[in-house]
Amino acid sequence: MRTTQRRRPELAAFLRSRRARVTPADVGMPPGLRRRTPGLRREEVAQLSGVGVTWYTWLEQGRPINASPQVLDAVARTLRLDQPEREHLYHLAEVPYDGGGERLPQRVGQDVLDVIDALDPRPAVVYNSRYDVLATNAAYGDLFRIPRTPDIGAANALWTLFMVPEEACPVVHRDSELPVMVATLRSAYGRHVGEPAWEDFIRKLSAASAYFAELWASGEVTPPGPRVKTFRHKAVGELRMTSLSLSIDGMPECRIVAYTPENEEAREKVALLRARRQRLWPSPDGEAGEAVRIRNTENPAP
Repeated sequence: MRTTQRRRPELAAFLRSRRARVTPADVGMPPGLRRRTPGLRREEVAQLSGVGVTWYTWLEQGRPINASPQVLDAVARTLRLDQPEREHLYHLAEVPYDGGGERLPQRVGQDVLDVIDALDPRPAVVYNSRYDVLATNAAYGDLFRIPRTPDIGAANALWTLFMVPEEACPVVHRDSELPVMVATLRSAYGRHVGEPAWEDFIRKLSAASAYFAELWASGEVTPPGPRVKTFRHKAVGELRMTSLSLSIDGMPECRIVAYTPENEEAREKVALLRARRQRLWPSPDGEAGEAVRIRNTENPAP
């Protein structure tokens, strides 16, 4: 109730500001006489949106009325809202927003790729909040192989970890680490309740993994944060690594996760994996070939 009480005045102010910037000419209406402001009147927005004048007035006044996605879409079209504004409208009206499809970023720019490549020999990966893997550097490819999952159409770290047998899981302390990852996922899920892509992901992973379904049902929530994790690799054994999560400007709900060796033994093993990579996938400049990286770029090569 307190959240609703805070959002409603913000919703009212947002609608008034958007209405004020749309002129009658923008929507093919004559300007009329004695118009006190350059924007549309409330009754004009209601008429163009196909809703009642009283209902729209109450919405703009911040009264506690319910709005359907269809009505919000009509108002958004009338007010000429772009995608971020439309999403903001849904959020303030407390209506799940699916954006007509996938909301989460699925591509990264060259500037982000340059950053994670510069972190080598530290493994680094770009995740969105559903643990879709958007990009990795070569050092991350030394440690992990995250295949594209046909069921969800993406390479997803969480899906991969739950689908491998426990003895083959690259995370050593599986029963303590996977619950934290699921709790982090649920923390993000609160912003996406009702969105088809998210609901489909949760449904499919729950059906595929009884352990995930059990953890999901627990309702635990936690934000991303630094942790010390132990990984296993068939070539070098166990490595203790510290993870650090970094947000990315311009990519909401995405983060770079970088791993730093926790001790000298881990540093030596990372170096061994790097040398192994350069033997297996050499390139003319002596660095790793593209075979060990995931690159979902904004401008993919033709």
